[in-house]
Amino acid sequence: MENFYLSIALFFLLPFLVLPFEDKKVHIVLLGDDGINKTSQEIEKYHHSYLLSVKENAEDASSSLLYSYKKINGFAAVLTSPEALKLSEMEDVKSVFRSNVSRYKLHTTRSWGFSGLNEPTGGGSDKGNLWLESNYGSDVVIAVIDTGVWPESQSFNDNGMGPIPKSWKGKCQRGHAFNCSNCNRKIVGARYYLKGFEKEIGRLNTTLNIRSARDTIGHGSHTSSTALGRKVDNVSAPGGFAAGAATGGAPLARLAVYKVVWNIDEDIQGISDADILAAFDDAIADGANVVSISIGFEKATPYDEDVIAIGSLNAAKANVVVSFCAGNSGPEPATVLNVSPWAITVGASTIDRIYSSPVVLANKAIIPGQSVTLLKLKNKLYPLVSADQVSKSGVPKNESGQCGEGSLSPEKTKGKIVFCSGGGQDEEWIKGIRVAIAGGIGAIFGNSKADGDQFINNVYTHVLPATSVSYSSALKIMEYIKSTKNAKAKIVPATTILGAKPAPIVAPFSSSGPSAISPHILKPDIVAPGLNILAAWTEASPPSEYDLPGNNGNLVKYYLNSGTSMSAPHVAGALALLKAVHPTWSSAALRSALMTTAGQRNNEGNPITDYNDSLSTPLRSGSGHFDPTKAADPGLVYDASYKDYLLYLCSTGYTNLTHSFKCPANPPPPNNLNYPSLAVPDLKGTVTVVRTVTNVGGCGAVYFASIQPPPGVDVNISPSVLRFTQVNEKKKFTITVKANDNAEKRKYVFGSYKLSDGKHNVFSPIAVFVA
Repeated sequence: MENFYLSIALFFLLPFLVLPFEDKKVHIVLLGDDGINKTSQEIEKYHHSYLLSVKENAEDASSSLLYSYKKINGFAAVLTSPEALKLSEMEDVKSVFRSNVSRYKLHTTRSWGFSGLNEPTGGGSDKGNLWLESNYGSDVVIAVIDTGVWPESQSFNDNGMGPIPKSWKGKCQRGHAFNCSNCNRKIVGARYYLKGFEKEIGRLNTTLNIRSARDTIGHGSHTSSTALGRKVDNVSAPGGFAAGAATGGAPLARLAVYKVVWNIDEDIQGISDADILAAFDDAIADGANVVSISIGFEKATPYDEDVIAIGSLNAAKANVVVSFCAGNSGPEPATVLNVSPWAITVGASTIDRIYSSPVVLANKAIIPGQSVTLLKLKNKLYPLVSADQVSKSGVPKNESGQCGEGSLSPEKTKGKIVFCSGGGQDEEWIKGIRVAIAGGIGAIFGNSKADGDQFINNVYTHVLPATSVSYSSALKIMEYIKSTKNAKAKIVPATTILGAKPAPIVAPFSSSGPSAISPHILKPDIVAPGLNILAAWTEASPPSEYDLPGNNGNLVKYYLNSGTSMSAPHVAGALALLKAVHPTWSSAALRSALMTTAGQRNNEGNPITDYNDSLSTPLRSGSGHFDPTKAADPGLVYDASYKDYLLYLCSTGYTNLTHSFKCPANPPPPNNLNYPSLAVPDLKGTVTVVRTVTNVGGCGAVYFASIQPPPGVDVNISPSVLRFTQVNEKKKFTITVKANDNAEKRKYVFGSYKLSDGKHNVFSPIAVFVA
């Protein structure tokens, strides 16, 4: 997964960071709307006045103020518990909560072509080419809130780019090993945020960090170049894998860097709530059009304590569209994160590129495998054993085959290829180290039964020749090993294969719905490429698996990485293209366009499947796999305003919102939010929701509704025909949902509805839980 070994946390499991108790802690204080239209100095003075009311003197009040947010009316300050309590009791204060450093995790050459974006040919086939129509996203600014950027990467060169847009108000913040010359017409802004982090953790460890927007981790450079990297010819991962021309989705869009992630030690990174909210605040004020953030809480968090939700709501208020990662805790249900309905939540899927490294058994059987290992065995057969055959005595039987820590006997392992069965908590590259330490000359890693038969694993380089195989292939290898006393095999060196089928497949790590916070909103919204994506990397240090004996610790310029962190910037790049084509569209309209035009079929023409060969459901893939080109002409969009989101919050119990907006006594039900999908999480009797669509496809359009109801559920749309006479005309319709006698209770069932005028097919998934 997404650089687990660097522990950038990519939504992989990491132990919680336990911070020492101190009386004074960083808190975030959110206020109403008052003061937002003041100057920066007036806002800071306004926020300072609150601190004066709880601090002993003006000096203490000034020194305690870390951030005075401008577009998000609130501030971050160092407070004692009594001071925080006193502030929370003030009439104008909406929320006071602790800023935390420990709760966050960070969640190419082929992926854009696979997703339908292709280089213009100069002929008639270029009609409708989204790159041409959007001028490659020129003058759209994408803010990336992440680990910073490696500005020298060719993915961020500004050759041939025009002047920086006049609307841009950001800055290039100086820091260690980073100055104004590192910004250009591509990197138009760079900021870094440390105040919250250092108040919680202490002075920055400059041995492990660079105090500037420069990326020392790699994650931010990777996500940025995925979204908007320039086209760079003749790049590849180490070993020549995934060779080709690397490009981001919007190669002429502008990059604004907001660095919020810092190394605490060699294995753990930290991110402060206060710093994240400051980054959102600046991105909005600076004039960003799109925000990409591949960070999330380790578990579902209420909106009023979720700074990503708070920041993105204020972005939506300013008509800035935000792309979230869904999280890497799948495939278990109810693990999806970043579920705010005012942003788009992106799960991970595969592309049609694999790295073939088959196993050849002595009985002539050829077992498909995948790897990007740089090391090779000679072309001959070697002794093959299963890990349980070479385990030390005393290792539990149910663990002996997994190549666990200290489980392998060097006397039994030396000179052999070791088959490691799936299961356990460790990544395959770690198991490979154990085989090498024990004297093994090669390793084969089998999928667990839960992981299934699809090749949807992230690939690694290893410290020894190694490859990974599917579950059914693992059974064949085990059967062969048990059938003979002299098992032998060889591992064929890996090669890059394009056109693999089926694709896309939903990645197993991609987090699943339903949302634990907002079950009335179907999440994730969409899936996009997130497995083995090649993009730019930092040259400050090599990825961990390259910094090991046998891989010589070389620095890399481009790197294969996996996770929903890679998926979110794909959608951010697509949103930038759509924003360039439709500059007046709202953030909700842009999100709607991507969702209703997403694909539900793979490159074999069959419905998209999950990692285990089962059909994917909307709780795994949302509306489907994104298709940027189709999204440019969606026909209809489901629009929503900031007020609509406030009404939604009212309906879900968040009543203390702003001074200027008061919740009605009877707010509309939460699933009445004008969303491009439909979730009914507790169906009892009949549920009726209202939807409004806006015509963006041309005059004189007539749309007919068709329904694929979930099993055991009756769905009706009224009216079933929508007639539009002009562009931007709006039409309302109702959707009525009722369980029938065939309904299976206490489980989710799925269907869809579609509005079609013969040219546009406006698709919406349905998920219903029958109570």
